[in-house]
Amino acid sequence: MAEILKRNKALAVNPLKASQPVGASLAFLGINRAIPMLHGSQGCTAFGKVFFVRHFREPIPLQTTAMDQVSTVMNADENVILGLKAICEKSNPALIGLPTTSLSETQGTDIKRLVKDFYIAHPEFAHIPVVPVNTPDFSGCLESGFALAVKAVLEVLIPQRDPIPSPTLPLKGRESGHLPLQGEGRDGDGVSRVGKRKKQVNVLVASFLTPGDIEHIKELIEAFGLRPLVLPDLGDSLDGHLTDMDTSPVTLGGTPVSEISSMNESIATLVLGNSLFDAADYLKQQTGVPDYRFHSLMGLDAVDSFVATLADISGKPVPEKIERQRAQLQDAMVDAHFMLGFARVAIAADPDLLYGMARLVTEMGCEVVAAVAPARANILNDVAAAQVAIGDLEDLEVAAKRNGAQLVISNSHAKETARRLGVPLLRAGFPQYDLVGGYQRLWVGYKGTRQALFDLANLVVEHHGQHEAEPFVSMYHREKSHAPSAPNRH
Repeated sequence: MAEILKRNKALAVNPLKASQPVGASLAFLGINRAIPMLHGSQGCTAFGKVFFVRHFREPIPLQTTAMDQVSTVMNADENVILGLKAICEKSNPALIGLPTTSLSETQGTDIKRLVKDFYIAHPEFAHIPVVPVNTPDFSGCLESGFALAVKAVLEVLIPQRDPIPSPTLPLKGRESGHLPLQGEGRDGDGVSRVGKRKKQVNVLVASFLTPGDIEHIKELIEAFGLRPLVLPDLGDSLDGHLTDMDTSPVTLGGTPVSEISSMNESIATLVLGNSLFDAADYLKQQTGVPDYRFHSLMGLDAVDSFVATLADISGKPVPEKIERQRAQLQDAMVDAHFMLGFARVAIAADPDLLYGMARLVTEMGCEVVAAVAPARANILNDVAAAQVAIGDLEDLEVAAKRNGAQLVISNSHAKETARRLGVPLLRAGFPQYDLVGGYQRLWVGYKGTRQALFDLANLVVEHHGQHEAEPFVSMYHREKSHAPSAPNRH
């Protein structure tokens, strides 16, 4: 178990974290025809939009209630009502996400009451769901804001019902839930709906998964004859595709709102990321659908567990294509371990990504000599490192320099940190603004793990190649080479 080091300073010298409102907005961007509206100042939304545009290199629909000095001191409730009305009239979205910011949280805004007031004032928009979520900047990070938004979407769109008992049936130790028993998961008419859609599988995806990751996960699930219902589906909305439309005030692609309410009819739920376990608890309680939870999908053991679970759910053998990908990963592990064995790695990332990256490199024989997360989370106790600091990139730099790190894994903010340390940087996480296609990078599965190992090994080889000792040249060799040649006797 890793020792968690508390934050020991009152400010962030070299910030690592992205805020909770940014994470919540990202989750809403994975829902089809949705739009997030941050309840705060224009600056709060503008900074978040800059991060999104630079990372995804796409136009991002993002709105704000535009709190100013007067509304901040007096009352900003009317800003929310008017903002929701304007979006409904002009854009006709399928869903509006309403995250708070530190400004509105400090003011003490009751965001859920304001949504009720909006529906009372404008019943003509009752068909458009508004999802309020409390996400102050001064606590948590992008990952926790993303998870809070996913749970809030489920609370609004999944029909409320009495908790369903969940007796556990073992399935080789991989699931945290149970197979539906006769009589469980019944609706108001007493008719069971669990498993009504015999091939549909719910997939709750955490913020550490890129659009490329989500796209590959869907392909793996479909290879077993199953139909994935992903929430939120960034792989469909922010994968960088072109459309016939010049601009759109709402998201293009993502999870359809109409599909989310059918999650109670699925045969199983796959939960990818520890940060979504609270949301998974709610979904399981309301639907009775058994769930299977995974902390990470990087590394041979983690992917083996995921693939075996898909085989158990579908009742089908593992496809030959996936078996071959596994064999390719095994070969890559043999090739890369010569470079990665005993390498000293420093990692700074949100908790789920930190856990996954630390597990991946330690399985290859590396040592995590510095680990930093921007906020507390339960998963940090299981990170494969002696210590995990809650802090910023300055904390990472100090620990990495003290412990002789040879490689840094973090987002683009760590570029200068790696340069000062004189070590290479593997960019991972959010944001990546100095690398084209970083948002689409595949990290998970056999294919993603294989490529990650190649990239790690190549960085180590390239770095050591630049710092190899110069060849030794004997002083006698120099004297001999400069000595006058002997006269020709002939």
